[in-house]
Amino acid sequence: MDNKMFCYQCQETKDNTGCTVAGVCGKTAKTANLQDMLVYQTKGLCDITDSLRVEEKKVERNINQLIMHNFFTTITNANFDDEVILNRIIEVIKIKKTLLENLDNKEKLSEAALYNELDAEKLIEKSNSVGVLNSEDEDVRSLRELITYGIKGMAAYLTHANMLGYDDEEISEFLQFALAKTLDDQLKIDELFAITMKTGEFGLKAMQLLDYANTKTFGDPEISNVSIGVRKNPAILISGHDLSDMKQLLEQTKGTGVDVYTHSEMLAANYYPEFKKYENLAGNYGNAWWKQKEEFESFNGPILMTTNCIVPPKDSYKDRMFTTGDAAYPGCKHIEGAIGDKKDFSEIIELAKKCASPEEIETGEIIGGFAHSQVLSLADEIIAGIQSGDIKKFVVMAGCDGRSKSRNYYTEFAKNLPKDNIILTAGCAKYRYNKLNLGDINGIPRVLDAGQCNDSYSLVLIAMKLAEVLGLDDVNDLPIIYNIAWYEQKAVIVLLALLALGIKNIHIGPTLPAFLSENVANILIENFKLSGISTVEEDIENLILKEKNDLMDMPMGELVLKHPQLVEVLTSLGMHCIGCPSSHMETLEEAAMVHGLDLNEVEKLLREKL
Repeated sequence: MDNKMFCYQCQETKDNTGCTVAGVCGKTAKTANLQDMLVYQTKGLCDITDSLRVEEKKVERNINQLIMHNFFTTITNANFDDEVILNRIIEVIKIKKTLLENLDNKEKLSEAALYNELDAEKLIEKSNSVGVLNSEDEDVRSLRELITYGIKGMAAYLTHANMLGYDDEEISEFLQFALAKTLDDQLKIDELFAITMKTGEFGLKAMQLLDYANTKTFGDPEISNVSIGVRKNPAILISGHDLSDMKQLLEQTKGTGVDVYTHSEMLAANYYPEFKKYENLAGNYGNAWWKQKEEFESFNGPILMTTNCIVPPKDSYKDRMFTTGDAAYPGCKHIEGAIGDKKDFSEIIELAKKCASPEEIETGEIIGGFAHSQVLSLADEIIAGIQSGDIKKFVVMAGCDGRSKSRNYYTEFAKNLPKDNIILTAGCAKYRYNKLNLGDINGIPRVLDAGQCNDSYSLVLIAMKLAEVLGLDDVNDLPIIYNIAWYEQKAVIVLLALLALGIKNIHIGPTLPAFLSENVANILIENFKLSGISTVEEDIENLILKEKNDLMDMPMGELVLKHPQLVEVLTSLGMHCIGCPSSHMETLEEAAMVHGLDLNEVEKLLREKL
């Protein structure tokens, strides 16, 4: 292979095949290979910790947390600093050496577990041969990477929970077991697929843990109107996902005359009661992460990147961009601080005082804060809307945004949805439509923003609760469709979590992941009816309107569950037997014929209600 690197973990990977010279994200081949080496060595560490647990030996909490930090470090757009990554690799090798001394049986350990070279030049050379393509079988490679990328997303959620003092040994144990198994050449496709589904199951547990950590620490998000204009004070812009950093920055800027604005994913911080206490929280500035070159320029003040979503900065503002946590970029000042540490943001605050106030790029407000506690408090209104026919569909349009023009699809899809549809969203995908005037249904906004991609658990909980209230045994019977945009690995774990719940007919775009081999993609298509997107017109027809077209062929039991608002029409036509179990398998057409009704007239009356 003449490739200088190979990476296809994000949606924008070159030609939807793989980056081989440099990453579309901006990372160099050397950085990409060092990240591969960090993943490889940390998987080796997991092989050792998994073996220690087999021997019923304790794995310390700090080791669990290090593993999560390392995988978070390699997520797309998080860390571009070769020196930081190389130091992490050396740290892992030293820890492996120590842990190996406590392990009795070393016979079945992988090469990654036993590798112990500490010379930097040799490590860099080795990094060229431990990447994705080291797995020769395309389907094995695909499933190994699907597990790995899912765990990278899971590691991000768990790291944020760790920073707030929460973790879960059971999740760590599975996570390390799964990563160790990606090194096992004896595993067959069905065994790897089972681990993939289990990854989704534990991904849901990780999302639940983070939700618990956030709400216990900062309160339940509230429906909030967030300013998108600017004040005249000097200010700091904070981006990323880490709410612990947000809290510390607000506390340290309090009373200094310096405002704090959120950017991109950090918008969700404006919804939490704890953050609303700070008068220096001025609102949200800007849009999705990929617009940061223009928006960081016009902001004028310093920027703090707490996690991933770094776009390589322009020289004009690079000296006022700071990183912290697992994020890093060469030439940008890094604010240190481990779990439980108080970080010192004084340098950022003092710089802000010397900078001009932000340039206004838009005005007005946007509404958000529709996490599960708030949406479930509206349950009576929502159920009434479904039963009356005012609300026909919920459309989950969660996930990520990105730079490609093909993502305009999501704006047009939102614009063209029937006015009786409500969008459920979380993540920066919402910036494609959250500033459109889509109106409301009986006072309920047609875009319900639950927050960050970290808050995707809310969307799962809302779906499960709706199924319970409507008396449905299967979430696939809900009036919910899934049209999800993806970009990086947190979207992968969200997808796996949905699949683990048995949710089918998920559409994902703008492209299917390049890391899905044809056979693995077919497995997902056959088992879960996973599919890509088409045109806005075709997808509106197939996802939203097709049910209307199939109305007369629908079994009566399914019709009553999916469209309870039609019961009144049917009984008015004399079809009083619809509550009888024996009638549930009849199609609407068959039932109408039994009652001697005109099929066209029945269909016309029902469609008016739909």
